[in-house]
Amino acid sequence: MIPAFLTRRLVRGHEALPPEIYLPLVDSLYQDNRTLLSGTICVAVAIFTTYWKTGQILLLYCAVAIVIVACARGVLMRAYARARATVATPEVARRWELRYVVGAAASLALLGIWCYVAFVCTSDAYAHLVSFSMTIVYAGGIFGRNYGNPRFVVVQILCAWAPMTAALLIYGNVYHWIFAFFLAPFFLGIKYIAERLRRTLLDAVVASRDMSLLAKRFDTALNNMPHGLCMFDAKRRIVVANQKLNLLMGLPADFELKGLSLPAFAERIVEAGLMSHLNARSLIDSLDIRLSGSEDAAFAMDMQDGRTFEFTVQPMENGGMVVLVEDITERKIAEAKINQLARFDALTGLPNRTVLRDRMERALGDCRSDHMCAVHFVDLDQFKQVNDTLGHTRGDMLLAVVAERLRNGVRDADVIARFGGDEFVILQAPITSLDQAEALATHVLDALGGTYDLEGHKVVVTGSIGIALATSPIDPDQFLRNADMALYQAKADGRGRWHWFEAKMAANAQARRNLELDLRQAVEAEGFELYYQPLFNLKTRRIMACEALLRWPHNERGMVSPAEFIPVAEEMGLIIEIGNQVLYKACLECRRWPGDTAVAVNLSSIQFERSNVPALVRETLAAANLPAHRLEIEITESTLLQDTKRTRADLHQLAELGVKISLDDFGTAYSSLSYLHSFPLHKVKIDQSFLQGLGDDERRVTLLRGMTRLSAQLGLRVVVEGVETDEQLELLAAEDSIDEVQGYLLCRPMPASDLRKLLYASYVAPAPASLRPSQTRKHVA
Repeated sequence: MIPAFLTRRLVRGHEALPPEIYLPLVDSLYQDNRTLLSGTICVAVAIFTTYWKTGQILLLYCAVAIVIVACARGVLMRAYARARATVATPEVARRWELRYVVGAAASLALLGIWCYVAFVCTSDAYAHLVSFSMTIVYAGGIFGRNYGNPRFVVVQILCAWAPMTAALLIYGNVYHWIFAFFLAPFFLGIKYIAERLRRTLLDAVVASRDMSLLAKRFDTALNNMPHGLCMFDAKRRIVVANQKLNLLMGLPADFELKGLSLPAFAERIVEAGLMSHLNARSLIDSLDIRLSGSEDAAFAMDMQDGRTFEFTVQPMENGGMVVLVEDITERKIAEAKINQLARFDALTGLPNRTVLRDRMERALGDCRSDHMCAVHFVDLDQFKQVNDTLGHTRGDMLLAVVAERLRNGVRDADVIARFGGDEFVILQAPITSLDQAEALATHVLDALGGTYDLEGHKVVVTGSIGIALATSPIDPDQFLRNADMALYQAKADGRGRWHWFEAKMAANAQARRNLELDLRQAVEAEGFELYYQPLFNLKTRRIMACEALLRWPHNERGMVSPAEFIPVAEEMGLIIEIGNQVLYKACLECRRWPGDTAVAVNLSSIQFERSNVPALVRETLAAANLPAHRLEIEITESTLLQDTKRTRADLHQLAELGVKISLDDFGTAYSSLSYLHSFPLHKVKIDQSFLQGLGDDERRVTLLRGMTRLSAQLGLRVVVEGVETDEQLELLAAEDSIDEVQGYLLCRPMPASDLRKLLYASYVAPAPASLRPSQTRKHVA
């Protein structure tokens, strides 16, 4: 049994060896028992001969001990052979190694004892020579088998060197002592040889292990590549190929490509049914061309099974080449889809703006008087209603059907593109006369018009078209803008028609853009002014309220009419900010007026639709410190038509604040009498159109009288606008149901400063006996 401390010291020699090297090293100790058998026989015979010659009984004991130890070691080797499969870890292998070393050390120690007995107990030269030489030879053999662990070598050296040295020192004379002295460097030399052998062999084993591991890793990486790979040497023979290449080429996984020439490799591809002989020849030529570096390294080829392979060639220094093979079928399909999405509309399949512009640039570049180009800007007239009522899904269905009708109605040379939303553009080129463009526009309108069946829903749609003509090269963007302006005019003319672009349209469009820019700047600078027109009470003959009227003084345009810029402000969405400014300024001004004179402010229907009007009025009154009863909000019937529920709630909130609500221009729109009792109205303003021709038409008088009396009976105050003649005023004054009048005959709109003078003058002075035009017009500045 080996002590634990010795075991720990002995095993340190293998701590640096990895298991894949250490385990085979231990296994090699037990591999060949023939050397043990032959060595034991030789040693036993040698010891018996020394015993036979000298008669020394101790030598016989040594021979018997040697045989016993050899038998024990043989049993150990047979036990290892049975347990070999279980020796899978360094810990188990280390125990078997220790057992082997113990047996080898015991054998070597007995040989040393044999040598010691031969020198000390006999004087026979034969016994000396045989014992000494056999011990040296046996020790060398054991050292060679145990070179793997330097500490094992040291232990075995000690087992042999100690008894031999002792024998020489005890037995002999000075010559034996000299010989004993030389044993030390001899055994040290054996130790160094064993270490050198260990380093050399282990380095070779480690290098072989690393090369094998690298080869396995390379093989694993090679066969797990997403691409096929093959390497050709300078003679165009395959030296390396992975399994992916076999899979791509339709070859069996175990088919060996290594050693095949390039033509033979191409022939195998033909046999697999991927290529024709012609394509195989083209493949060989393409690889040779890329090897010379005269063309790009990569090229693609279509296979007969529908796939597309990309071959990438990388030349090598020795004249060979590496070829990568990639299946790019899916990538090619994806690229085609991306190109389709980039150049064609996904919904209709029509070309998009990119394709349209490219074709338009080419067509316009060839434009001349006998080779003209026309562009038709097509827009669906009722598309928004379809989206709003039937949903966007059916709206998309309508667009797809419209696209198909357009596609069937043009020449192959013409281009139809979806421009966006429900807008389409037709590029008609070349044409030689205007009649061709007009004929196409008429045909398109006929094709678009009619009934569409959208999943059981019948819709009727018409189209409008703007046409622009180019007889010489023109900027494509300008060309489209011209057609767009013509489309705008076609819609303004009543829809369902086409219209040619005219030069004045560009001027009008530019004027519109300038107006929009100036209007935006005016809103930011609060560059609007308020004029005020009084409303007179027919009974008390005093000014009851003043209507705030918006004016825009422009440095270049002069005083811009509200009829010109209000619609534009509504389209731009600026009317909300303008309305907020007007409301605040009017409330501030009203606070400066005498008595309870009220101010009437018009609010746009867009303000009710897009903002919180009650909150706005509440905040404005608080900021201006104006009592709510001095503010009248004038609305039109279009406001009441938008969202009845929300509008009614907003108006009720205003009424609860104390603000009076007036219905302006009554009788000019839908004119539903239900408004008069459904909404919290305070006042009704009869439009001036009812005063026109009043004296000559009794029916008009009856209509006016009926409207005013009905409103009065419902508890509403009645105001008649647009009084411009004495006859109109006298007729109105005779009607008891009319409370207030307003018009140019009485007083024109005036700036705030002039109105204040008029108000204070009329407030201090006594009321006139009758409301005569001459008495009010003298106050107008």
